[in-house]
Amino acid sequence: MITDEETLALVRETAARPFGLILVTGPTGSGKSTSLYSILAERNDPAVNISTAEDPIEYALPGITQCQVIREKDLTFSRILRAFLRQDPDVLLVGETRDLETAKTAIEAALTGHLVLTTLHTNDAAGAIARLDEMGVEPFMVSAALLGILAQRLMRKVCTDCRIPYMPTVEDFSRYGLSINQEEDFTFYLANVIPMEQRKELSDRGDLCKKCGGLGYKGRIGVYEFLKVTERIQGLVTQGAPTEQLKEAAVEEGMKTLLSYSLQLVRDGHTTFDEVDRVTFTDSGLEAEMKRLAKQNLICRVCNAELKPEWRDCPYCMTPRFAEYEEAHG
Repeated sequence: MITDEETLALVRETAARPFGLILVTGPTGSGKSTSLYSILAERNDPAVNISTAEDPIEYALPGITQCQVIREKDLTFSRILRAFLRQDPDVLLVGETRDLETAKTAIEAALTGHLVLTTLHTNDAAGAIARLDEMGVEPFMVSAALLGILAQRLMRKVCTDCRIPYMPTVEDFSRYGLSINQEEDFTFYLANVIPMEQRKELSDRGDLCKKCGGLGYKGRIGVYEFLKVTERIQGLVTQGAPTEQLKEAAVEEGMKTLLSYSLQLVRDGHTTFDEVDRVTFTDSGLEAEMKRLAKQNLICRVCNAELKPEWRDCPYCMTPRFAEYEEAHG
């Protein structure tokens, strides 16, 4: 699932912790349940008591106590969770946190020696903290319980049998905050999407791609960002810092954003820039990526002078640090 080794190691390390709260966020159909079940499968052991409250139960896992939410009988997430807590569980999964009662019960469980996994509907990892605040959960409880937040999306994989190699222009790269000089060693691809009206004719001639049927894409691949709650992030959450500040701090601490992750999938030949535009390209994501680059690009490419992150131009030779990006965006 998670193709980036560093992100995968962070998720596994966090999921191995004995207690705390792990959130998985993303829109409906982004693979949140699959990620949660993967964590449960890794923790599944006869010595580990695992219980889940779900709506609906999507996978049956042997050795795990699974309970279906039945709202008609007032069997809600929070009521199931409170019942489970009397059975001394080690790991708890709450299918979705939708209200203050469920959120508070889950956080209290995380604070009293249980590992709690649950999902939220937010656009990115940092946004989950604001969502909990909107529900009415006190920031000090969130900062004390939260271990990490996994945000995810699903992108279409470009068909490996009919994809078209090409070299993007300087403007194409600059749109995503990339430099053509740093991307020359990679091969980029376009999806060979055949218009609907031409597919039958090509199929009759035997010229239609047998793998994707002219769609240009076959299968899907996950895009992830994992926000690990460090001491610095914990302090910002307690202070009620805005989402932008939390995201900036997380990127400085090493978080790979959804945009950054998806761009790496493009470099690796798994997908296309068109899919990046469709799924992960946002102004806030680009801003976080540019700030990350600003932290890294601290040597002037013309005069080799040392620069400060807040400088947009080299003060010694007046060379713009992000000339290609600024040309593309006016």
